[in-house]
Amino acid sequence: MVENFTGTWNMYDTKNFDEYMKEIGVGFLMRQMGSSSKPTTIIGLNDDKINVKTLSTFKNTEIEFKLGEEFDETTADGRKVKSVVTLDDGKLVHVQKWDDKETTLVREVKEDELTLTLTAGEVVCTRMYKKEK
Repeated sequence: MVENFTGTWNMYDTKNFDEYMKEIGVGFLMRQMGSSSKPTTIIGLNDDKINVKTLSTFKNTEIEFKLGEEFDETTADGRKVKSVVTLDDGKLVHVQKWDDKETTLVREVKEDELTLTLTAGEVVCTRMYKKEK
C-alpha cells in the first residue's frame, strides 16, 4: 500500500498554511518564506524504510523511517521533534511531538493526487499535490 505514495509530487494548492504555522509557533519571517514556497515532495522506498524529501526554494529536508518506529526529526522551521509514521486505513499518518505540543500530518493518495492535511490544535491546513508523470 505504501507504493501508492512513491513518486514525485508537486504542490499546486494550499489552504490555511499561515494559520497552521502560527499554531505550531513559527515566527513571522519564516512564515512569510514558508507561505511563498511551493514544495516538491519525493517519496521513495529503500527496503523496509520510507524516504521523504521535501524540496523548495526556502529549504530542503529529508527524513527516512520505518513505519511504526519513533525517530528524531528536525523540521524545516528548525523544531526538534519525535516522530512516528504509521499506515492507517491507506493513509500515511505522521505525528510530531515536541515541548508538550503535537501536530499530525496525514498524506492520502487518490489516483494522481496527494492530499496533505496538517492539524495542530483546532487549526487544519490542506496542501494539494499532483504526481509528476
